[in-house]
Amino acid sequence: MDLKENIREGFKAIKSNLLRTILTASIIAIGITSLVGILTAIDGIKASIDTSFSSLGANSFDIRRKRPDPTIKSGKEQKKYPLLKKDEVLEFRDRFMEGLVTVHLIVSGTAEIKRFSKKTTPNYTVRGIDENFMRIRNYNIVNGRNFTPLDIQKGRNYVIIGDEVVNNLFEDDEDPINKKISFYGTQFIVIGVLEKKGGAGGTDFADRTLFIPLKNGIRLVRGTPHYRITVSVNDATKLDHAVGEATSLMRRIRRDPIGEEESFELSVNKTLEEELNELSSYLRIGGFSIGFITLVGASIGLMNIMLVSVTERTREIGVRKAIGATPMKIRLQFLIEAILICVLGGVAGVILGLTVGNVISNIIKAGNFVAPWGWVLMGLAVCIFVGVASGIYPAHKASKLDPIDALRYE
Repeated sequence: MDLKENIREGFKAIKSNLLRTILTASIIAIGITSLVGILTAIDGIKASIDTSFSSLGANSFDIRRKRPDPTIKSGKEQKKYPLLKKDEVLEFRDRFMEGLVTVHLIVSGTAEIKRFSKKTTPNYTVRGIDENFMRIRNYNIVNGRNFTPLDIQKGRNYVIIGDEVVNNLFEDDEDPINKKISFYGTQFIVIGVLEKKGGAGGTDFADRTLFIPLKNGIRLVRGTPHYRITVSVNDATKLDHAVGEATSLMRRIRRDPIGEEESFELSVNKTLEEELNELSSYLRIGGFSIGFITLVGASIGLMNIMLVSVTERTREIGVRKAIGATPMKIRLQFLIEAILICVLGGVAGVILGLTVGNVISNIIKAGNFVAPWGWVLMGLAVCIFVGVASGIYPAHKASKLDPIDALRYE
């Protein structure tokens, strides 16, 4: 018999013992469901957290003037590098195309904000930013609007304020939009209010911060401006490439000599991403182990079923041998039958696993449909391996039966 005929005979044998086949395939399906389901849920959750981490700055990096190395003992002279200049940071923003760029600086961390007779304590932060800052840092404006490119270009006296600024300077039912506040002797019109962040002590850094256009920040800063660049990359897999491109571009802008170290510092904010990848790898190992243990139990059950099948079909084997079937063809027939049972269970398990995994990820708001095709293919490959491992001994036993004794079997 050729392969097609063996497959046809295998399906015929499966139909003749349908209940036993369903029970055996169900064990295989449960193993594959646990394997694919857990891994699908993990991938769905990871995809959602990756997106969240990206919006929190996990896929971003900062560029600033290189600071002294804190590991070097005090008293030892260290090379001092110049601050980033205005024309350098603006040139970088205009030329860098591998991600979204924002240029910003801290104007003061001890500002006192006034409105009529009300004023705050002198511990508020004023930051000069451009129109991309809010998007990169994931600051949500709940009332009003963000700066426009024209606001930044013209240096308009507009300000976006944090929640605590609103609480200290405005009445509970008062809308702060288009109202004036002042600091450093300059009046600013409120155009936006940030969502309350909260945090340690009930207040987040952003809650007590005021954001003004970069040009205004440069004008109001006391002393030399300390510019800082933040770059955000949408695709985490392209982060390393973007870092390399940014380093190369900044070296050219700063005219750092070839062979010498950079005169700037580049720090990558991907600690959360690395921790997530490490955690998800452990979860995958755990999910695969659970599924594999279930499949081992299923393979033992399948082997037992196939041995019973050999015993029940002893007379049939004798007839096949009597009409010319070789031991190889007998082995192949039983082996294919075992593989078919495993594949049927595996396909059912894959469908159930994808369904269960995506239901779990959607319950916890993890996002869109996820299908880990690599694990799906691996699960089906494991099914075939289990079928071969479980069927090879019963098939070998069937092929060794003596045709005369087999024909006498009742």
